[in-house]
Amino acid sequence: MHTKEGTMTNLNNQPMNHSPHGETLDISAMATHVDANHYDQDQIQVLEGLEAVRKRPGMYIGSTDVNGLEHLVYEIVDNSIDEALAGYCTQIDITLHADGSVSVSDDGRGFPVGMHHKMKRPAVEVCLTVLHAGGKFGGGGYKVSGGLHGVGASVVNALSSRLKVLVYQNGKIHQQEYTRGKIDYDLKVVGETDRSGTTMQFWPDVRSETNPDGIFEEGSAFRFDTLRNRMREMAFLNKGVRIIITDERVDPPESREYHFEGGIREFVKYINKNRAVLFPEPVYIEGMKNAVAVEVSLQYNDSYTDSIFTYANNVRTPEGGTHLVGFSTALTRAINDYGRRFKILKDADANFKGEDVRESLAAVISVKLTDPQFEGQTKSKLGNSEVRGIVDSLVSEGLTNYLEENPAVARVILERALGAARAREAARKARDLTRRKTVLESAALPGKLADCSETNPAKCEIFIVEGDSAGGSAKTGRDRHFQAILPLRGKILNVEKTRMDKALLNAEIKNMITAFGCGIGEDFDETKLRYHRIVCMTDADVDGAHIRILLLTFFYRYMRPLIDKGYVYIAMPPLYKVTKSKKEHYVYDDSELERLLDEIGREPMPELQRYKGLGEMSAEQLWTTTMNPDSRTMMQITSEDALEADETLTLLMGDLVEPRREFIQENYDKVTDLDL
Repeated sequence: MHTKEGTMTNLNNQPMNHSPHGETLDISAMATHVDANHYDQDQIQVLEGLEAVRKRPGMYIGSTDVNGLEHLVYEIVDNSIDEALAGYCTQIDITLHADGSVSVSDDGRGFPVGMHHKMKRPAVEVCLTVLHAGGKFGGGGYKVSGGLHGVGASVVNALSSRLKVLVYQNGKIHQQEYTRGKIDYDLKVVGETDRSGTTMQFWPDVRSETNPDGIFEEGSAFRFDTLRNRMREMAFLNKGVRIIITDERVDPPESREYHFEGGIREFVKYINKNRAVLFPEPVYIEGMKNAVAVEVSLQYNDSYTDSIFTYANNVRTPEGGTHLVGFSTALTRAINDYGRRFKILKDADANFKGEDVRESLAAVISVKLTDPQFEGQTKSKLGNSEVRGIVDSLVSEGLTNYLEENPAVARVILERALGAARAREAARKARDLTRRKTVLESAALPGKLADCSETNPAKCEIFIVEGDSAGGSAKTGRDRHFQAILPLRGKILNVEKTRMDKALLNAEIKNMITAFGCGIGEDFDETKLRYHRIVCMTDADVDGAHIRILLLTFFYRYMRPLIDKGYVYIAMPPLYKVTKSKKEHYVYDDSELERLLDEIGREPMPELQRYKGLGEMSAEQLWTTTMNPDSRTMMQITSEDALEADETLTLLMGDLVEPRREFIQENYDKVTDLDL
């Protein structure tokens, strides 16, 4: 199967993109090499060896789980993207092979194959066997390079049981292979070619019974959906590059092609695809200042939250950084200035705040710079101080010009901000009523909350339980020392369809905010969180699933750090109780049920009970199966792919009916008859 996603047309049917300063700019040309035509063995700089990589892989790729495994692919793709930024690569092919290997092929210039002046070995070999050897470390090979760590191909080689490189250059095909980073044979010519570029195929060193000393966790395998989402993102961020990813592990092979001539403008349209937009075409601003290339695109929609994605050298920065600060400052100033200048904001009106002008905004901010500095424990925040002023200046000028040239759109944006400002003030008043009380006022906690006696949040957990019946069983069965119970009365408000001021009038939402103690939105304070495990415990049916998605939507939109920091969990109550010969078994899905029946025998027929709700379980059963830390199964909720999470919540909980209907039609067969 081959599915093509993307477009080859310029969104505004313009032949070129123009900067706010009037000069013609092109990002692919801005992010170029110092002297790209002179990229050979002399540009390869050697900094240090490879010895520590296999001993401490987490230092180089973050982890040895599936995330670290997939990081290997990103490192190789980053090399190809660098060639695209330099203007030499137009297509990248990624293939997941049935034998567990991955190959990445591009049509760039190819690794240099000449002898390195210092190492006296072919430059491609140096790049693959010496850490921090490459064209990105001051040798003039690249002015801007993608990626977070820049460790690249050598680390992939070190963490692979086998790696094969093919370089197509000057009419010849050069080949070399490696085993766990060690050279199998010298670089050799294996054929002739009329193309240029590089193909790298690697087999990650995964632990198994036959390979107990492998690096990656046993059973680790590439996730096609995760990889294709990242490749789509890369295609958005690097306009004009065609990226094709194919999974040969399935029959027939599955393939996706991504190619976006409109770049991040199409990215913003993609973010808004399940929303009604307030004006048809996204705003687009690009420019370059002091060797920092900036691209920004934005468009307002009819939601009540913002979806802003920031990138530095193609790396997503979920914690933002100086580029986001510069953008937010410029956005707020430009809209306030326009409102004052054209009398939409009256003298008596206060200026808009940042949250007012960000409401319902979808935006992508992408910067490319020579030496990005990433901060934070997870390196997810851009720290370069100079970037703030550069983004501020370019966005301020570009957006001011846009608003003046598009007064109808400007008025729509201003009216939206006015509504948001009024709602913000109403939300402030409502929020004051839900702030966590002091110890002396602790009686103000929700009346239905059965709190725990432990006061250390790291040891405490709260179960959000569907209904009073299940709440009663949970309260009786829990460990009162560290487990709190908060029953919900019915379904909470769908916050995807309402502003915060209305959400804060909902009794169940107010109870949760008060119980958690950490505030909401701009006032969120992680240090005041009273429980470090917030567990959604609902029935294992369609209604229970709906309540879970309502809760997750609320957490994601208004208490996002709860998800980002891993505080939110889903309880996994059993679907069935199977009794045979007076022995009880609890199973959690249909496939597990079939395995159990095969194991214990279907004759004489065991007694089978399907739980339609938590309230059908006794307190002891609920404790044993769902709440006891020694025997329960829980699912931790993460926002590993924020774009996909945002897209899914909008699809399921937003106002547009047609996309949701299509989703249901495509996935109805995944719902069991019992659920129906």
